[in-house]
Amino acid sequence: MACVSQSVSFDKCHCGQRSQSSILYSILNKDHPSESSLCHYRHHHHSSAPGCSCEFRRKVVLKTPELTCRRASEVLLKTLNFIKNLPSFCQLPEGDQVLLVQNCWAPLFVLGLAQERVDFEVGEAVAPSLLRKILLNQKVIDGQNSETALNATSLAEVQKVKIFLMKLWNMDVSNKEYAYLKGITLFNPDVPSLRMPQYILALQHEAQHTLNEFITMVNNGDQARFAQILLILSTLRTVSTTSITELFFRPVLGKVNMNELLLEMLCVKLN
Repeated sequence: MACVSQSVSFDKCHCGQRSQSSILYSILNKDHPSESSLCHYRHHHHSSAPGCSCEFRRKVVLKTPELTCRRASEVLLKTLNFIKNLPSFCQLPEGDQVLLVQNCWAPLFVLGLAQERVDFEVGEAVAPSLLRKILLNQKVIDGQNSETALNATSLAEVQKVKIFLMKLWNMDVSNKEYAYLKGITLFNPDVPSLRMPQYILALQHEAQHTLNEFITMVNNGDQARFAQILLILSTLRTVSTTSITELFFRPVLGKVNMNELLLEMLCVKLN
């Protein structure tokens, strides 16, 4: 399993680099870096050039979409099964259930990736230039690569997920701890339009209290682990739901509306 430092990036930053190759080669390979520049996560800290925006501009896709997307689908199903089997969730009004699932599924899914130890690699998503297609006799009317590059996830978003996963793996979080973390994440009283936000807040506090009690019992009263895990969990708020959809589900589902899909899956589970 690859080790990810807290500053994850490609091996090289391409900002400001001057090409040493011929002009024609540069044109043909515009925005098409070599295989060596694909995403290899380092085992030590690596920083880009000062003020570099590569992490936000560079788009990435899964290296093994068939395998990773299959694992991702399994994690999503397990996540919905976990939610369905929570008595406190089932007692909520159906409208609140739908809102919680639609607003919280992405962080719950990432927690599922961590619990199932799903690691993944990404490579840079680029669309060959028009001139490259013409000179190399490639199909000009072929939007697959262009569409993939357009909808790909930024390297910065992938870094957030990878770093989150590695932090939890390094802490060797147990299945019970994952269950409490999912409860804390699911019962989010800040989701707009909830009918019972105060009750949901009470459920979140209950999950936090139970997690604290469990950690205290297992770790002989040590409170540091509880605080550290909650701090790591708070970083999930910055993970983009759109990025999770594009990276893990668009390659197999296409232009799918995840809210509609989740609603359909939830209704099947509830009936």
